[in-house]
Amino acid sequence: MLAYLKAAPPLAKSFVAAPESWRAFPVVDPRAHWAGFNLFFGFNDAFFMSLMFFVSGLFVYSSLRRKGARTFARDRLIRLGIPFLAATAIVAPVAYYPAYLQSGGRGLAGYAHAWISLGDWPAGPAWFIWMLLAFDLVAAAMFALIPDFGDVLGRLTSNARDHPIRLFLLLVAVSFASYTPMTLIYSAEYWTSIGLFQFQTSRLFHYAIYFLAGIGVGAYGINRGLLTSGGILARHWGRWVAWGLIAFFSSAVFFFIALANRDAISPPLLEVLSGGVYALTCASLSFAFLALFIRFADHRRWIWDSLSANEYAIYLLHYMFVAWLQFAMLSFALPAIGKGVLVFAAVLLLSWATSAALRSVPAVARVV
Repeated sequence: MLAYLKAAPPLAKSFVAAPESWRAFPVVDPRAHWAGFNLFFGFNDAFFMSLMFFVSGLFVYSSLRRKGARTFARDRLIRLGIPFLAATAIVAPVAYYPAYLQSGGRGLAGYAHAWISLGDWPAGPAWFIWMLLAFDLVAAAMFALIPDFGDVLGRLTSNARDHPIRLFLLLVAVSFASYTPMTLIYSAEYWTSIGLFQFQTSRLFHYAIYFLAGIGVGAYGINRGLLTSGGILARHWGRWVAWGLIAFFSSAVFFFIALANRDAISPPLLEVLSGGVYALTCASLSFAFLALFIRFADHRRWIWDSLSANEYAIYLLHYMFVAWLQFAMLSFALPAIGKGVLVFAAVLLLSWATSAALRSVPAVARVV
């Protein structure tokens, strides 16, 4: 949907001089915009990556106890390190070529020269993979030094089955304390880029908190803690979904008001207020989606089994299909919502089919 946002950034006039624009928006459609996609983008950005880190932590401690720190680290290096290198070496350059063409560049030789001139190597969405690997390796080191660290975290979540609000408030408080100081040092949108490795600087410790929260919930027991199907979170799913929506729309109102009055509010105060709103909205939407899926995703279907088996490869592959389909749609006189829906459907099908084809090779299937 990013190509079709209302008030999207202008087209980059130089691939090398303006990489901060095309890294986030590889293709910008100058003729098709819809404000509804802005709302969707804000909704997604408020919680989705944080929840992915939380879910990624759920089985870490049980895996560490079963395998030991060394084997766990080796397996993570294979499972995450190899796909990360493949995604950065192949998928990212293919995905960003349309950005080079839109900026006026021509030819693969010119693109290769411009790419090398950047001084780093854009990874695209694969940044999540390397950061998750880094968190996993830190967890392995913690386990080697403090074998019961997961049990300590588990005790912090032990009453979440019957009192999820306590874990929710703890998560809000700790994420606020870890996120807000970083926004006072860096802007909320600032990214650090070192070679192949990029991450949103202000959210580094915030994501680590969600990863540790996932470890704690998993260490206590998925079937007897926060995520049990008979717990309060699942039984009161409607309340959590309603609260998540209220929190999100309230945050949208806050940011509109803050934007209109930004000259009247001191920047440090605005960052503190924004940090509080972000921490609250992120936890609210995360708990809402956990409640929704625990309550209703309780039956297996072949199509969901296939999606589950292929989802990792879909994540690694999808970005190049997104960029090229958005680029191909530039000449079509369709409204933004029509282009967005068509691109989404085509990307899902192409990524899914490509994943299934690649995973038919046993060596690939063992990794992804």
